[in-house]
Amino acid sequence: MTATYTPIITSLLDNDLYKFTMLQAMLHQFPQTHGVYRFRCRNNKDTAYPLADIQKDLEQQLDSLCELRFLPDELDYLRSLRFMRSDFVDYLELFKLKRRFITVSTDEKGRLSIDIEGPMIQAMFFEVFVLAIVNELYFNALSNDSVIEEGQRRLDEKVTLLHQYAVEQANNGVDTPPFIVADFGTRRRFSKRWQAHVVETLYNAEPKIVSGTSNVYLAKQLGMTPIGTMAHEFMQAFQALDVRLRDSQKAALEAWVHEYRGDLGIALTDVVGMDAFLRDFDLYFAKLFDGLRHDSGDPYIWGDKAVAHYEKLKIDPKTKILTFSDGLDLEKAWELHQYFKHRIRTSFGIGTNLTNDMGITPINIVLKLVECNGQPVAKLSDSPGKTMINNDTYLAYLRQVFEVDEPE
Repeated sequence: MTATYTPIITSLLDNDLYKFTMLQAMLHQFPQTHGVYRFRCRNNKDTAYPLADIQKDLEQQLDSLCELRFLPDELDYLRSLRFMRSDFVDYLELFKLKRRFITVSTDEKGRLSIDIEGPMIQAMFFEVFVLAIVNELYFNALSNDSVIEEGQRRLDEKVTLLHQYAVEQANNGVDTPPFIVADFGTRRRFSKRWQAHVVETLYNAEPKIVSGTSNVYLAKQLGMTPIGTMAHEFMQAFQALDVRLRDSQKAALEAWVHEYRGDLGIALTDVVGMDAFLRDFDLYFAKLFDGLRHDSGDPYIWGDKAVAHYEKLKIDPKTKILTFSDGLDLEKAWELHQYFKHRIRTSFGIGTNLTNDMGITPINIVLKLVECNGQPVAKLSDSPGKTMINNDTYLAYLRQVFEVDEPE
């Protein structure tokens, strides 16, 4: 390492909560599951310079990441979360990411390639760290005083908006469901320091609105609520586990219920599309889960479908919650809250627009599970362009099994 080298990730808690919750479920129920993850930049043509330019620095950062272990106070914090089991935290005390499971290269078109392959109880924990590192390395070269000043100006505008929403909410009375926002921006942040600054600023400004963060380290440091349940990879993995493909969603939901017994009750709906999800989300699951999370497609259409589904099952939608987390800013979140507040409770996870709103075009990067136990897996997103798989035959089969039409 050179004298000027500074590790970006310095704590294994600097990760999203759902990585811990999914890891615990996989360790307890499917510890031998093997996964393959692939990196993609969805807006490669819009980057200020090729991401391949950061390869050497990324390799160095990964070396550093794979030296980290959980510290005693971090383990104590995880033990304080009632849904974290003591044997899982004991496992984390021994945990260390293995460098051999992740490789970095440049493809034939000069694009950055990142591949993770290994046991899912290792492989799945890399994703958020890697995306945060890539983002910070990329934006390091673009950062200057004027960029930070613009970011601060935009942050100040968000604080003003929050104050305005707090006043409007107070005027609506105590019977109106609250407007709740959480930071979901670790993987897309401008930098670790900037995310901490943004989250602390917004939390201090309106703690009743911005009360949570998906980042476990920041939740611990700031005394906020850590937010998160499951991600697409958990649901996708069941496409390759020992169940019929048609039953994979139900098996995933059942495994989650078995692990958490009523905690962490927000189900992700868009692994094979909302319509196919609702066909599996029967009265049993609708009563067991507290609500649903939106991550692709038109949020108003999606929310209307969710409310109608609860009503069809004779469940009062006001006893449930919809969490929206796809491409939001505060204004969009507030508008959605206004639309749904008299029918169902809402909450909002905002990522890029909170932690990387600097006046520079963000990079749209993902690191997705594409194989599990030697078989292809995929999600059939409700948004065009989010499906990520190289196996057209499997994709067609998945569409057929779940009765999902080809996108227009």
